[in-house]
Amino acid sequence: MSGNTFGSLFAVTNFGESHGPAIGCVIDGCPPGMELSETDIQPDLDRRRPGTSRHVTQRKEEDKVEILSGVYEGKTTGTPICLLIRNTDQRSKDYGDIAATFRPGHADYTYLQKYGLRDPRGGGRSSARLTAPMVAAGAVARKWLGRQHGIVFRGCMQQLGEIEIGFESWDHVPRNPFFAPIADVSRLEDYMDALRKSGDSCGARIRVTASNMPTGLGEPLFDKLDADIAWAMMGINAVKGVEIGAGFASVTQRGTTHGDSLTPQGFATNNAGGVLGGISTGQDLEVFIAVKPTSSIISPRETIDVNGQPTQVITKGRHDPCVGIRATPIAEAMLALVVMDHVLRHRAQNAEVQSPLPAIAASFL
Repeated sequence: MSGNTFGSLFAVTNFGESHGPAIGCVIDGCPPGMELSETDIQPDLDRRRPGTSRHVTQRKEEDKVEILSGVYEGKTTGTPICLLIRNTDQRSKDYGDIAATFRPGHADYTYLQKYGLRDPRGGGRSSARLTAPMVAAGAVARKWLGRQHGIVFRGCMQQLGEIEIGFESWDHVPRNPFFAPIADVSRLEDYMDALRKSGDSCGARIRVTASNMPTGLGEPLFDKLDADIAWAMMGINAVKGVEIGAGFASVTQRGTTHGDSLTPQGFATNNAGGVLGGISTGQDLEVFIAVKPTSSIISPRETIDVNGQPTQVITKGRHDPCVGIRATPIAEAMLALVVMDHVLRHRAQNAEVQSPLPAIAASFL
């Protein structure tokens, strides 16, 4: 009932606090025999880590991962893998003024109500910093899935505040700090510069995909692949909405449009987002998440103190004006963890199932 473990056969237990000595996770259920080292994990953490541009928090953390267990002579042993990331640049004094107040839109209020106490330093367990261990675990899942099934995970930003971002090429995504699929991000940079100077924050919309998907992943009725994807994405700090495939656009579509027609070569469209009846079709998974504006901002806002008296709160320190800027590698990691768990579950029950469909159709469906 603690809510700190994700997955069943590939289970990841997340631990630590934003300003504690370290954060990390324990992965239980990773198949044995896969070559694994810190160099397999570090690149994804580098994509997520703070301080990479002027548009994100200037907290300087290396986010250097250490493998403490579960790997012997460079290969996974099948036993729990402990991944540790040490915190090295905490400034807890920045949070002294908010220890007795509540930031609007933050978990300060609910954590105190639930536990009777809270760690105000950087948000404690509610901090977005606790997504780093999930990115590390996701890197392990991505490597195994890539080697065993050729599955590829990608993500990009689709909207920053009011600015909608068109799609030009996946090649642009690693070349700018926004993970935007466009060549020219000057408009996004100007928008963020003005936002930071105003002392405010904004949200973002992120797209994440998985290609080369196998068919048959997902367990009806209550362990559907898309249900688990939504659960995983809502577990990311600051995410307030999830869409799969056409998502809310399905409301205005007609059945003649929304239903993805089947041909001998495969599906004609992908409004379903790669999932039908909770089971993967073999098409790309298409997932979209909405990330809310950052709660920690320097603009004064109305709130109450721990005695219930009205006051104002101003959050000092180093914060992301838009936490969505660093959300892309996090969403990719969470999608990889869901797929990894379902691949292992499918293998356990259905490894010997033979599709009755002709080979050409099965290769596309």
